[in-house]
Amino acid sequence: MFIPMIISVMITAVSEPKGKIPVILDTDIGGDIDDTWALAMMLKSPELDVKMVVTDTGNTTYRAKIVAKMLEIAKRTDIPIGIGLHLSDDEGGQADWVKDYDLSSYPGKIYKDGVSALIDTIMNSPTPITLICIGPVPNISNALEREPKIAKKARFVGMHGSVRKGYNGSDKVSAEYNVAAYPKDCQKVFTAEWDMTITPLDTCGLVVLKGEKYKKVCECQDPVTKAVIENYNIWAKGTPDKSSVLFDTVAIYLAFSDELLVMEKLGIRVTDDGFTVEDPNAKIINCAMEWRDLSAYEDFLVERLTK
Repeated sequence: MFIPMIISVMITAVSEPKGKIPVILDTDIGGDIDDTWALAMMLKSPELDVKMVVTDTGNTTYRAKIVAKMLEIAKRTDIPIGIGLHLSDDEGGQADWVKDYDLSSYPGKIYKDGVSALIDTIMNSPTPITLICIGPVPNISNALEREPKIAKKARFVGMHGSVRKGYNGSDKVSAEYNVAAYPKDCQKVFTAEWDMTITPLDTCGLVVLKGEKYKKVCECQDPVTKAVIENYNIWAKGTPDKSSVLFDTVAIYLAFSDELLVMEKLGIRVTDDGFTVEDPNAKIINCAMEWRDLSAYEDFLVERLTK
């Protein structure tokens, strides 16, 4: 009599759906176009509960305008925006897309001190936050200085580094931009106490949509996906026949799955000149080092963007 009851309880416990993963996105959107693709992918990922988007590096107000306009198009103005450390007045290749956008018109919450808002969101969360970082990390370094305890309440997932492969699949490793732009800040982040997962160029540097896959995205009438292609054409100053390298989308994927990737636990040390080198004495990081099936990931990305 008791055995079937026990089995029933066990099956019920195993089959209960997992809750959404609470995430914060820290992004340098408005530079390379891949951040815009990544933002759209995140908004279309039902596995994720987006708590905030924070802009990082350079002109963070310009970057916040892109985020705000995208969130309005997506009808996701429930998502707060944090304006990160202002390090430059320069704008980037998507400036024309937001030249007439008034940030003060955003219906949702905007935090002028995005770093403080990021800290508060992590510290006040009842469950650990996954912090997805797809750009250089001055905000995150500054947040760790202000409140080191965030590392015990968050998991870091980032698009950072070049371990065994460089840009375009080269056998020569690179000082990857997100690390090399502010290596001291990256050193602080890469030695913090949190669990870390990264996609280096070894994997994220290979993602390009071509042919029918790219055509399907371009023909999609979903407003968010249309906005991505609008931005891409402005950024590229034309109408490309394939995507650029979509580095940052892989970090979004890793926030909820690593099924299509070969993961290795490696000691990774950030050098003063922005390289990420294997070092057995360094902090152990979960590194996406190879694709199990890159074509399947591209199909997955297209499906997400066009649904």
